Amino acid sequence: MANNKKSKKKIIIFSIIGVLLIVVTLLVVLGTKREPVFTVQTEKVAKRTITQTVTATGKIYPEVQVIITPEVSGEIIALPMKEGTKVNRGDLLLKIKPDIYMAMRDQASSGVASAKARLQQVDAEYKRSQELSAKGLISASELEQSKMSFEVAKAQFEQADAQLKQSNESLSKTSIYSPMVGTISDLKVELGERVLGTSQFQGTTVMTVADLSRMEARVDVGENDIILISIGDTARIEVDAIQDKKLVGIVYEIGNSAKTKGLGTQEEVTNFEVKIRIIDKDVILRPGMSMTATVETETKKNVLTVPIQSVTTRAMDKSKDKKASEDGEDMAATDSRIKQKAEKVKEIVFIADNNVAKAVEVKRGISDDSYTEILSGLEENKEVVSGSYKAINRELEEGVKIKIDNVKKKSGKDGGSK
Repeated sequence: MANNKKSKKKIIIFSIIGVLLIVVTLLVVLGTKREPVFTVQTEKVAKRTITQTVTATGKIYPEVQVIITPEVSGEIIALPMKEGTKVNRGDLLLKIKPDIYMAMRDQASSGVASAKARLQQVDAEYKRSQELSAKGLISASELEQSKMSFEVAKAQFEQADAQLKQSNESLSKTSIYSPMVGTISDLKVELGERVLGTSQFQGTTVMTVADLSRMEARVDVGENDIILISIGDTARIEVDAIQDKKLVGIVYEIGNSAKTKGLGTQEEVTNFEVKIRIIDKDVILRPGMSMTATVETETKKNVLTVPIQSVTTRAMDKSKDKKASEDGEDMAATDSRIKQKAEKVKEIVFIADNNVAKAVEVKRGISDDSYTEILSGLEENKEVVSGSYKAINRELEEGVKIKIDNVKKKSGKDGGSK
């Protein structure tokens, strides 16, 4: 009897353990098959004013400046101006030692006097030959020779006179005067230094005269953004040295030629220079200051908008590719079609509908830093998923379960997934 009781007790214990194992197994299996629920943040479709912008960095420059380069070579013997000096048109900027050019002028002047005397002598002989020829006292060949001598003497005189003019011109260029009203913004030479002229060499840049009352910003804009910018667009300019104020400018020139950096490398960049005239006159700007310009390229009022991060992309017709693969089609052909399909993507947003994500194809317009215009596909007050980035771009698909937690959005936290 005791053994029978022990056997029954063991059977009951093992039965209970078996039932528990079955229950646990079922719970695990059912638990793994439970549909995941993703935590998201949402925001309603609303009408706003959107201003599309292009941001670029660059430097401050005078709108008008002249780089001074001497046309003759020599030693600087006078340099009355210093960097920062204001000058008027016609003020002496520098003087180059003129001795050699004065000697050349004197030599050319002597050549002119000699050639003139020779021309006068030959001219008198030619006139006399003409008179003798008229009377038949000299032959035609003698008259022709006299005429040739006159032509040669005339050419020599003209050449000597040209050399004198050139010598006078070179002598005058030893003194350089300001071509405009402005400020010496950059002085590169010292008194007593020798400079090269541009007549035979590249020339030495000695200084820059600039009108500092008219300043501009020059920025390099990428080839994808340059098509958005137009003459007359307004720009907000932040100068690094001026922290508490944004300057206003107007785009007045857009470069036609590209500026390419890193040509032929992976870092190749193609930019176009944009010049922005600064309207503000109550600030002191200096050439070379670093700045950032935000160009307002287009503004639209009262248009439907969603957060810019709400719009994502998905490949089209994935279900058809999956079915074709399951039907046992040739794998190489299927892979090719899948690649082609993957390239055909559409822009979508996810709408929150009774705690289910629904994908809606949309067409976008312009964007600002936070919101993007929706041209078609959505209506005002629809609730679209605005976070997290991981959920929108990786996790969400048509019909998946979602949990809305906008408390995390308000506190600045990024929603995760369960």
